[in-house]
Amino acid sequence: MRSLFALDEDITFLNHGSFGASPREVLQAQQRWQWEMERNPVDFLGRRSAGLLAQAREALGAEIGAAGADLVFVPNSTTGVNVVARSFPLHAGDEVLSTNLEYGACDATWLQVCARQGAHYRRVEVALPLRPEQLVDSLVAAMGPRTRLLYLSHITSTTALTLPVAEVCAAARARGIPVLVDGAHAPGQIPLDLAALGADFYVGNCHKWQCAPKGSAFLHARPEHHPLLDATVTSWGYAEDSGGHAGFDAYLGRSLFERRMQWQGTRDISAWLTVPEALAFQARHDWAQVRQRSHALAAQAQQALCQRFGLAPISGDEAWAQMVAIPVPPQDPEALRQRLWVESRIEVPITQHAGQTFVRVSAQAYTTEADIERLLAAPALRSR
Repeated sequence: MRSLFALDEDITFLNHGSFGASPREVLQAQQRWQWEMERNPVDFLGRRSAGLLAQAREALGAEIGAAGADLVFVPNSTTGVNVVARSFPLHAGDEVLSTNLEYGACDATWLQVCARQGAHYRRVEVALPLRPEQLVDSLVAAMGPRTRLLYLSHITSTTALTLPVAEVCAAARARGIPVLVDGAHAPGQIPLDLAALGADFYVGNCHKWQCAPKGSAFLHARPEHHPLLDATVTSWGYAEDSGGHAGFDAYLGRSLFERRMQWQGTRDISAWLTVPEALAFQARHDWAQVRQRSHALAAQAQQALCQRFGLAPISGDEAWAQMVAIPVPPQDPEALRQRLWVESRIEVPITQHAGQTFVRVSAQAYTTEADIERLLAAPALRSR
């Protein structure tokens, strides 16, 4: 499988979770779309783009249990979170409820949005090791009369934990509280059925674990919330008609949700159009088996390092998938990351949470046992 990806052969790449990696044939498919656009940009963007994007959303929806009409493409999950955060009505004294396990960039989004509206961003402390039922109980106990929205990750970034979002969504819905799930790491790493999950809003990256090109992600919203959402860029999608702008013609007659979110002026849509090719690549290579094998490789690294340093895992094996945060002795995370890279040519992130330091190992289709062995043999991880 390594030969099917464009990764440098001279590095040990255990950081799929940060930006993903695309197979060569998926990148070639993207280039074909780019050349197709350049043959006649006006025809491609002005007449065909809406239909092509709708077909790509339908293929994505079939994979993640969602209607294509309830999906729009965005460049990344953080953009999707920003769309919801900047559209959702908040007033002075209102509260957005979350956890202390969230992605820092999106924490910053909510802190800024809430500060501008006089609202409060409140993060419930989640103790580690993770106990899913305790997390649900803690969030339910924290829901109050001023809670307007609940925001949490499906799979956390720093700690790589899969949170019980279906149970949280059910509890919040019973109390009339909408939920935004940040699924940046979920699509492709775990099976998804958004209809069954029940979130009001869900954002996810295609360019991470689905192996699509960089800049491909999605925002899913239940139909009743479509009128609420505003794009981060105001463009022709907000005009009543094309105003003579040919590039908008393909979007006439389409839903307001689609027009506002997908037509925002000239941009390269090839990454989004290539999502179906990435999904087809995974289907051809038995991705359920890939996930299982990748989990086993990551578990091998976790077991060895936990035994080496006498530290306990932060969850059971059922609470993580292909990416695991392995505790190591507390230390300067950047210094450890640099040593692993400079001394051993190992690309792996070092994260910190609640005073703990973690080596966050991602295992993907191209990961081998030799990759794990090189990590375990690295001088930076041989002693305390």
